Amino acid sequence: MFWSHLSPYWRGKTDPHRVNDKPPELQAEFMIIFNLPTSRETFLRMRPSLIQKIRLLVPIKRTIDYAVKIRVNSSKTAVETNGVKHSMNPFDEIAVEEAIRLRERLKEKITSITLLTVTNNKKGGQEVLRTGLAMGADDAILVEWPEKAPEPEPLSVSKIIQAVMEQKLKDKPIDVVLCGKQAIDNDCSQVGGMLSGLLNCSLAQYISKVDFDTSDLKQAKISREIDGGIEELIVALPAVLTTDLRLNEPRYASLPNIMKAKKKPIVNYTSEELGIDTNPRLKVLKVEEPPTRKGGQKVTDVNALVDQLKVLGAL
Repeated sequence: MFWSHLSPYWRGKTDPHRVNDKPPELQAEFMIIFNLPTSRETFLRMRPSLIQKIRLLVPIKRTIDYAVKIRVNSSKTAVETNGVKHSMNPFDEIAVEEAIRLRERLKEKITSITLLTVTNNKKGGQEVLRTGLAMGADDAILVEWPEKAPEPEPLSVSKIIQAVMEQKLKDKPIDVVLCGKQAIDNDCSQVGGMLSGLLNCSLAQYISKVDFDTSDLKQAKISREIDGGIEELIVALPAVLTTDLRLNEPRYASLPNIMKAKKKPIVNYTSEELGIDTNPRLKVLKVEEPPTRKGGQKVTDVNALVDQLKVLGAL
């Protein structure tokens, strides 16, 4: 029955031993129809238009909760984290929500949604992963960073994600990495770009909309806000996408989903196991709180305003 879907060249020719001397696009078609083994790289090179499934990876970070008032520690080397409420980085939460919405729109086209976090606090890392799993992700990966080592820098995080993709997810290749544009604790906004460079794949940052053509999943349709308006892009897969604040509003996990999340798998690796150097490349010289803001003063008219500005040395 499927013979009508084959190219005319293949009709009546079913000998798999004669595949290698055929054009690449015909090789791909033959191997798919007859379920013959082929590597992902060969498959992409030969017939990318036949890819009809997408695997998503969503890196997330545990940060100090956005509602907490930040305090500098006594040694003035970082902000105080002990005894402070933590939660998932808000921009990463948006990325998780968008991954789930893509599944709701594309249904079975989204094969899996995997979360990944790098942390020196295993219990805290598991908590944010469970939050994402309760929102609707399928499984998660926790990479343990040495507790006594300085906090992982953006380049180290990017290399860890690359190592996980190339070493641990080799048999389940990721098509789209969807992550927040920045973390609210350091505001570096570097992981997405660095990861794209390490993977040598497409990059679209600060996206406000993303969608896929269900008839052709080898590219994504992206919208992003720029100074001049809305920029629309077509991004070839595989790709790294970073989310902007306006992309969506994350959902609250329901109680049944919170209970289900407890049974979803979390795989643990270490930075040492992945071959990542934990020595810092950056040195923090000093961290200080911003100066206390002085109270304002009301003036009765323009002349009083000018006089006050002269007193302050502004005029």
